[in-house]
Amino acid sequence: MTSWRDRLSALAREQLPAEVAAKWAELFRPGIRLVPAGSGPCVGRIGGAPALPEGLAWPEWPGRGPLDFLAAVDCAALPREFLSIPLPEAGTLLFFYFDGFRRGSDDSPLLEDVEGSRVVFVPAGVPVVERETPGGLEPYPARDLFGEVVATAPEREHILLDQTRIASGESLAEAADGPPDFPGTDVFGELVATARGRGREHQLGGFAAPVQGAVENEIAAEVLGDYRDPRRVEEAARWVLLAQIDTDDEADMIWGDAGMLYWMIRADDLEARRFDRARCTLQCG
Repeated sequence: MTSWRDRLSALAREQLPAEVAAKWAELFRPGIRLVPAGSGPCVGRIGGAPALPEGLAWPEWPGRGPLDFLAAVDCAALPREFLSIPLPEAGTLLFFYFDGFRRGSDDSPLLEDVEGSRVVFVPAGVPVVERETPGGLEPYPARDLFGEVVATAPEREHILLDQTRIASGESLAEAADGPPDFPGTDVFGELVATARGRGREHQLGGFAAPVQGAVENEIAAEVLGDYRDPRRVEEAARWVLLAQIDTDDEADMIWGDAGMLYWMIRADDLEARRFDRARCTLQCG
């Protein structure tokens, strides 16, 4: 049986110095890629209508209106042996976001607009009712999501690339700083993209696939109020990827210029099931 990490490990050995490849491979984490019409188990749905507890109000961004429902993930259907984050054994995660682009508005939330997105966890056994989208909004086209285990790894300015060192004392970031003709190239990001192939990057757990820079750095800087805060590295290390939703034309989801939505959460909040503390940010080209 082929391991989830084999393809990325092989590419790393082919294109990186042996010690760099080996050190980077030690950092790999499995992620659950959420693929419409995939070959793995059905683990949820993108688009359509959410099933919410009867007494729970549809999430809103105060002053703007109801959030758009993006996706649902069935925790019980996930391949738990490949989860890199401690999700509940059962229950449903629902992801909401205020899609300003779809409404012809410039009001899409920034990272600091914490009420412009929401993660709702519905425990198993709680009675639910499928809701119609309020406020005249059209739901996104509904499609089932299938789980495929993929290799994820730190890339694009992730703190682990600076903290992990080889025998020479160089960090991984220094040791793989791109070819001489193109210094600063994100070699690690290119290897990850090659290993995963073409397709949407909807994903649960693992490392984020950043469009710009490390998502953890962005979250930490917002929490601390200053990117130059010396506590930023420590704060960034506290955050893990809960989920990411890629731009997806077939789902009518467009995040800026071919961008990505990321829901990040502190590891201790995830352990305590405090999904309301997840933070959402958008990166695009």
